[in-house]
Amino acid sequence: MTNIPETGRNPRVQIRLVVIQILVLSLLGTLGGRLWYLQIRQGDEYAKEASGNHVQQVVQPAVRGSILDARGVALADNETRLVVSASRTDLLKMKDDGEAVLTKLAGVLGMKPEEVREKVRLCDAKTPQPCWNGSPYQPIPITDEATPKQALQIRERAEDFPGISAEPQAVRRYPSPGKANTAQVLGYLSPVTDDEITKAQDTDSPYLRSDQVGRSGIERQYDKALRGKAGVTRYEVDNLGRVIGEAESDPAQPGDNLVTSIDSRVQRIAEYELNEAMKAARKEFDRNTGTNYKADSGAVVVMEAKTGRIVAMASNPTYDPNAWVGGISAADYKKLTGKDSNYPLLNRAIQGQAAPGSVFKVVSTSAAVEAGYDFDGSYDCSSAYNVGGQVFKNFESANYGPINLGRALEVSCDTVFYRLAHQEWKKDGGMNPKKPHDYFYKAAHQFGLGEETGIDLPNEVTGRVPDRQWKQSYWEANKDAWCKTGKKDGSYVEKIAYENCIEGNKMRAGDAINYSIGQGDTLVTPIQMATIYAAISNGGTLYTPSIGKAVVSADGKQVDPIKPTSHGRLPISKETRDKMDAALAGVATNGTAAWRFEGWPQDKIPMHAKTGTAEVYGKQTTSWFATYTKDYSIVMTISQGGTGSGASGPAVRNIYDALYGVQEDGAIDKKKALLPQPQKALPKVKTDGTIAAPKISEDPVKDQQATEKDEYAPLDDQDQGATVPNQDAGDRRTRRRRRGPGRNRKRRILA
Repeated sequence: MTNIPETGRNPRVQIRLVVIQILVLSLLGTLGGRLWYLQIRQGDEYAKEASGNHVQQVVQPAVRGSILDARGVALADNETRLVVSASRTDLLKMKDDGEAVLTKLAGVLGMKPEEVREKVRLCDAKTPQPCWNGSPYQPIPITDEATPKQALQIRERAEDFPGISAEPQAVRRYPSPGKANTAQVLGYLSPVTDDEITKAQDTDSPYLRSDQVGRSGIERQYDKALRGKAGVTRYEVDNLGRVIGEAESDPAQPGDNLVTSIDSRVQRIAEYELNEAMKAARKEFDRNTGTNYKADSGAVVVMEAKTGRIVAMASNPTYDPNAWVGGISAADYKKLTGKDSNYPLLNRAIQGQAAPGSVFKVVSTSAAVEAGYDFDGSYDCSSAYNVGGQVFKNFESANYGPINLGRALEVSCDTVFYRLAHQEWKKDGGMNPKKPHDYFYKAAHQFGLGEETGIDLPNEVTGRVPDRQWKQSYWEANKDAWCKTGKKDGSYVEKIAYENCIEGNKMRAGDAINYSIGQGDTLVTPIQMATIYAAISNGGTLYTPSIGKAVVSADGKQVDPIKPTSHGRLPISKETRDKMDAALAGVATNGTAAWRFEGWPQDKIPMHAKTGTAEVYGKQTTSWFATYTKDYSIVMTISQGGTGSGASGPAVRNIYDALYGVQEDGAIDKKKALLPQPQKALPKVKTDGTIAAPKISEDPVKDQQATEKDEYAPLDDQDQGATVPNQDAGDRRTRRRRRGPGRNRKRRILA
């Protein structure tokens, strides 16, 4: 026998081995089944998808279409610049997030490192400009003003500047032809955001990460047509990233060109005259406040009376749209949006709201006739009108005695309209109406007030007609605040709050009286008033204002005219329109605007006008000047500028002088007339994409109309006006200023 014990298998170990063997076999079976499924059952599908991993896309941005004036002069186009960009994706792969590279880049570009870092940070709610609001995966432009030497340094030392590129690119340019800025009309561009890409991916106009999109003005309104379509080339690459062939290629499609109705020469005159009028107003003393007028903002609209097309639209203060090209600096952004900027990005022609003052009286006249008052009847133009102990005075207490409605328009008699509005208020039931006719409020809506005109520009505002519905909703929204702050025997503001708390939802006599002369809670925009006065000129058609005139393909082969449209007619008969027309002509010859149109060739070019001076609580008066001829309607307004004819009158006269070539002595020099008739033709786009545009001089007054007839292509005859169904439905004299670019007019004091 041996002393070594007999060895044998432990039952527990045997069980464990069996379990392990089963698990291993199961895993091998599962793996084998999965491999069979992937390679045999789904092999073709995955092979197809895998091949996509070896295709890389290269995007060629489309050249954005140009924005042209009515003669083919570029208001916005493109130029080639050396653009230095940074790939945020590549920078974030570095240990220091690209800090060293950006600092080195700043040295080459002559910029501060902090400036460069700000350019590549992403915008969010807490990050101020400058920052990048486009896709974080898109190359971010640092500057579009790199010199060839700087670009060469970056490209030759690529190892020192990983993630940095310097390439020639087409960059948006706003050339301001003849110094015509046109900023608020044109708008500006900025990079597309991820959110915009997501929203547009299933539309017929998806965005690519390289796209720049319009943010305001025409650039935004016509962005789809102007943007074109970027080209995409797809390359087959191996697993090392080497190109082994070209899969397919979609060439870039350049954007269409937009021809506008803007005339850059008239635009320059309008901008210049508005600015000069505001400067002149600031030199005038306001005896009501004991200071000079502030004239802090203003706008002017020049519109074709028979089509609604905009020939010029200026807003002040203004800005240089080129500030946005390549990314805006912090200093420029603050100038445009800061508290002290007075918000130059606003287009006050369509976004500036103010009480209209006496230019509103054409609406009140129409309402009075509709209510049954005879246009040629006799109405007392007393120096004041008393209602319940409150005295409503005529301007400077003027008293003209019994006059008709036409003469009331000529001399801008407030008390005539006070009486008419008060009488209608009483007929409607006063403070407790049952079924009021509300002729005065209905007329305003029928004239298109209280709603957008429909102009082809974004963010137009509606103004306000303070009718009963508005008063009720406004009272419900504010009664708690009024009741909290109002005092029966307090200050003026506290008394008003107290009255509003008690009866702010009711139409009071004072509300109706103030409304009749365009005061109180009434708000209008310059574009609304230009549309109304153009309608009086053309016989009653309310045309929808428009700036776009035609979309022309890049090669000039396809032209899509944008025809004028109307949104109704004035609620007046032809007889009333004719009488109102004669009265407004009287304003320019024998009324409140006569001193501004002294020497005007009325027999050859009949002029019609209406002045307005609107009072604003806590501010100086707003100047309004609304005019028209058979061809154009021109409306100008200046906030805190003084009287209508005093502040705005000289500038409007100068614009008309430039349009028609009217000289100091009243003679008409056709050679100096910029646009005696609205432009009826489109500029011709050649097959190579170039525009046959006239030369532009720095002085728009000396810049003549194009002389080559073959430079223009006629529009369709229907383009000259939309077809609509026929249906009837106080300023004191101050110093005269009539000067403009290229002019030297004498000043004189009128008695």
